[in-house]
Amino acid sequence: MSETHLTKQLITELPIHDAVLDGLEEAGFTNCTPIQAETLPRTLNGESIAGEAQTGTGKTAAFVVATLHHLMTYPVEEDAVGPWAIMLAPTRELALQIHREAELIGAYTGLKFAAVYGGTGYESQRRQLRDGVDVIIGTPGRIIDFYKQKIFNLRSIEVVVLDEADRMFDLGFVADIRYLLRRMPSAEQRLNLLFSATLSYRVMELAWEHMGDPARIAVESEQRTADHIRQILYHVAKEDKTSFLVGMLQQIDPRRTLVFANTKRAAEQLVGYLRGNGIEAAVISGDIPQNKREKLLEKFRTGELPVLVGTDVAARGLHIDAVSHVINFDLPQDAEDYVHRIGRTARAGESGDAITLACDEYVFSLPDIESYLDFKIPSAAPPAEYFIELAPPKRPRSPRKNTARRSASNSRHNRSRGNHRAAR
Repeated sequence: MSETHLTKQLITELPIHDAVLDGLEEAGFTNCTPIQAETLPRTLNGESIAGEAQTGTGKTAAFVVATLHHLMTYPVEEDAVGPWAIMLAPTRELALQIHREAELIGAYTGLKFAAVYGGTGYESQRRQLRDGVDVIIGTPGRIIDFYKQKIFNLRSIEVVVLDEADRMFDLGFVADIRYLLRRMPSAEQRLNLLFSATLSYRVMELAWEHMGDPARIAVESEQRTADHIRQILYHVAKEDKTSFLVGMLQQIDPRRTLVFANTKRAAEQLVGYLRGNGIEAAVISGDIPQNKREKLLEKFRTGELPVLVGTDVAARGLHIDAVSHVINFDLPQDAEDYVHRIGRTARAGESGDAITLACDEYVFSLPDIESYLDFKIPSAAPPAEYFIELAPPKRPRSPRKNTARRSASNSRHNRSRGNHRAAR
């Protein structure tokens, strides 16, 4: 976390339950980010909120801390049955990222967390829910599937988190969200935490309808694009873009680079040329098995795989720190997609590069994007040395079947653990 992205508000100065503080301190949390400093004083006091925050601003920790503090402050009877909290995310990658952060911050709470999402792990997730959990973190569809099987109920839910609410609308999950919320205790009986990149009318309508009257919080310093993203645009003919991109990547030596194309076919063709010209790359698509997808993302996180190529739909929910470059091979047709794309670099106050190639096929969307940004993207003449003679494309290798299973904790728990005091 960049020092410039933090406030003077110390985590330890907030009235957070001791068990949660222990996890925060061990994980290295010291100062609050702006969204944490604005929301935590309210949520720790039991106030529902609707927060406007982009990814990479520390919002996940903000709602995880509030949720765990609430559960530890109000312990339940020994024989009571959960779950007590539910965190809804639009994609499995985001659900997994939230689950990792919850386990990290909640390491000393004794609470049991379940990650529930489609694509893999059906039976293991089902067994974990049957064994009993305190917090469910997942995507709406798979959660509804298990709920309809009566594997758990929602009558005891005390905290509801809705993350990336705007993307829930984009992906068509709003009906599923309403289905779940209507089967929980009333909004007045819950702590309701909603976060969205934009608090549009449709997002706030959902909040007013199902989450009571949450306090609306937007951090003033947040901008649609961060100041520390270095943006540049090159006008390149469609037939020259692949040559230009390959030559550019050979020059800049990418560490973790995300490349966006507007179609899956274009992404696959591009990866073939990258691999054929000595650049290790892979397509991230929504239809590959989840185990393989997670393996690809892990290789990308560790730097073993320097380039990922995908579409907006396939890349939704990716939360990877230290992305050095975001490259728009195709200019997006929607201005908000441009913001979401380049926001994957320069996370948490770090710096990064956003490079856009504007060709004759997609350049028509540039005025709308710049109008939305209220900013003219700097442009430059394409460097001649980036236009190279391409070697033939190479088909990606078929990855071997990954049979490793995600281990599940079988430890029991007690929310009112004796080694931690009640709320201070």
